[in-house]
Amino acid sequence: MANTATNVTAGKPKVGGAIYRAPIGTTLPTDATTALGTAFVCLGYVSEDGLTNDNSPESEDIKAWGGDTVLTVQTSKEDTFGFTLIEALNVEVLKTIYGDDNVTGTLSTGITVTANTKELDEYVWAIDMVLRDGALKRIVIPDGKVSEVGTITYADGDAVGYETTLGTSPDASGNTHYEYIIKS
Repeated sequence: MANTATNVTAGKPKVGGAIYRAPIGTTLPTDATTALGTAFVCLGYVSEDGLTNDNSPESEDIKAWGGDTVLTVQTSKEDTFGFTLIEALNVEVLKTIYGDDNVTGTLSTGITVTANTKELDEYVWAIDMVLRDGALKRIVIPDGKVSEVGTITYADGDAVGYETTLGTSPDASGNTHYEYIIKS
């Protein structure tokens, strides 16, 4: 039996940023190495908890009279990503959390954030990471939207962070995300 321990890996962010967003309609990356287009903006540092992906089907058992399970059907398959953005002074992070139209200004001129009930927009997302032995991985989400933001805590001993859940919708091919991996 071959030693497969070399296939065990951890995911670290690429230097310079790991999570990017761009307007819907932006050309999707199709590999792990091509530079992202200028429409993609970097969302900076993510907390040490990294990135999570819940991509698990939910099923329901169909039972016959008498209690035997005779069929199991998939009822849904959500694909969500979770991360905590910790650059609370980054205008692009604030736009991601509150909406592009709800954040104006710059840190040097003054930032204004307006919190309201306007629905957030969908974006194309790219997440870049480095795996074992320099292998590169890119996750591309063709249609993702911030679906939940956790409690924002302002405290002496912690970075202000935006615990973010990203919901995905299928593209024209029915796919909610793509993963590209290559040894560099």
